[in-house]
Amino acid sequence: MNESTSASDASLNRRGRVLPRDSGAAPLDIVIGVMAFLAALALGGVLIATRMAETWEGGLSGRLTVQIMPVGAAPPQTEVNAALALLQTTPGVIRATILSDAENLALVEPWLGPDAGLANLPFPRLIEALLAPGTTLDIRALSARLKQVAPHSVLDDHGRWVERLRDVTNSVVFVALAVLILIAIATAATVAFATRAGLAAHKEIVELLHLMGAQDRFIARAFEWHYFLGALLAAAAGALLAMLAFLAAGGLDEIGLASVSFLPPLGLKAAELPWLLLIPGAAALIAWGTARLSVISALREFY
Repeated sequence: MNESTSASDASLNRRGRVLPRDSGAAPLDIVIGVMAFLAALALGGVLIATRMAETWEGGLSGRLTVQIMPVGAAPPQTEVNAALALLQTTPGVIRATILSDAENLALVEPWLGPDAGLANLPFPRLIEALLAPGTTLDIRALSARLKQVAPHSVLDDHGRWVERLRDVTNSVVFVALAVLILIAIATAATVAFATRAGLAAHKEIVELLHLMGAQDRFIARAFEWHYFLGALLAAAAGALLAMLAFLAAGGLDEIGLASVSFLPPLGLKAAELPWLLLIPGAAALIAWGTARLSVISALREFY
């Protein structure tokens, strides 16, 4: 009987052909493929959110913005010049420049459009200051000094925007992780149901193997490889569709059909696409583990 078991083990090296492929396996493959597609979209969303958060945070950190609020139709030029001179002489500030009218208009154009008649609006005058790397300023003291020379000035160190950006990014990551966990649970439940159904459909083969002395782990190995390979191929197809979707979105961004100035691009970079290959591997491992546990549990109940 040991020789029979060894021969049976060798047969599993032929990719689990102990079990024929069910005629109803296509619905399971479709379900796993769709779940893999959704999981890849969720993972891609995490990659996009993380990348854009790093980009925005990098653009905001190490910078200060001073607004000279308008008094009547325009900000007082004397206050603008005084605030600029104060920033240029502040230790740690390596450059301070006044934004031009065109740059001011470009900041609000994505929200109001290019034809909104912005030139007639009373804009604050903006001064952007670039800090030396590693510089830590006393924002309250600097703001008080600015108020002395420019009473209508408002200092913004972008700290609150960075915190909000981190909160939004963390929320996106947590939601995506929750979605991935739910998809994993749904995949496991689907495979468990399919495994039970497969045991019933191949009852004669299972009984024959059991009468021949095959151990539960040998029978489980046949089923687990069966569902491992099926889940791997179906999930790979779903992940591939997600890759194509991200590439298509990136192509639309490049030609300007889907890009919005204040929203992140929806496409993934080439270096980020390989991360989506984790989805087929995870789906195959979930199918493998679920099938193994389901078969062993069912065999112990039956025999």
